[in-house]
Amino acid sequence: MKLSKIALAKEAFRHKGFIAKIPVIIRMVKSVMSKNGYKPSYKNVILPGLVLVYLISPIDVLPDWIPLIGVMDDLALLAFAIPMLIREAEKFVAWETETKAGNNISDAEIIS
Repeated sequence: MKLSKIALAKEAFRHKGFIAKIPVIIRMVKSVMSKNGYKPSYKNVILPGLVLVYLISPIDVLPDWIPLIGVMDDLALLAFAIPMLIREAEKFVAWETETKAGNNISDAEIIS
């Protein structure tokens, strides 16, 4: 069973609606880069980024030519990183909703 890293990554990215979260993740990255944007928990963003760099790089801790074990380290890292990124994307959506709701209120008057 020979799997390429690209095919492996495509399969892992289907995990729990990851493809549907990509637009949210892009908005989150843009917001993080802006001045008063979202402040993420950096371990939930940096670790998945490092995993992506590891998957793209030709250097492996366990080479892919080792049957089954070579692919399993990549799968294990993806299984670890994708839920972290999805969790942070969900926190971002909640922050984004709260921020937009807060901007719609300009003046309020308490009537008793």
